[in-house]
Amino acid sequence: MKKIWLFALVLTIMWACRTKEESSPMVEAAVTEIQGGEWPRPVSIKEDPMEILKAWPEFMDLQASFESLYTVGNREDLSLVVENLIEKQKLLEKSTYPEEFNLSQIKGRQKVFKTFCLKVKGHLGHDLEIQEPVSQMIEAYNALRNQFNVVFNNKLDKKLLEIDEIDEVVE
Repeated sequence: MKKIWLFALVLTIMWACRTKEESSPMVEAAVTEIQGGEWPRPVSIKEDPMEILKAWPEFMDLQASFESLYTVGNREDLSLVVENLIEKQKLLEKSTYPEEFNLSQIKGRQKVFKTFCLKVKGHLGHDLEIQEPVSQMIEAYNALRNQFNVVFNNKLDKKLLEIDEIDEVVE
């Protein structure tokens, strides 16, 4: 009987001391790494509109914060960058726009960019896949940057596009 108890004790100790396969921190870190190389790059702004934008410090701050997006390596870094982008976007929204860019087309694209920033933040908060929302956020940012080129290159007289004056001409 003592042999059975001894055998059971040795078996119990061996079972308790076995190596367990648990997720190690190395595996967890690999899951949170981000592959930013797949993300689209920002479109360039032409020289003339960029001269106007350089005098707009809030936009330049947003642009600098956006460039840091391509240096993130994990979800925590991305979370910090997105929080910073949201704050810079809020400051840009409250700032005084340059006269040439104080248009609904610019402000509308800026709101779309803000929406996608918040979408990325939501995906990060709920541990969802973030590649697609980040790509959408970058596309919205590119649309905003491209709109500066479009507005600056638009040579139509703004008075022709105002609805009130068109009604007066028709009457």
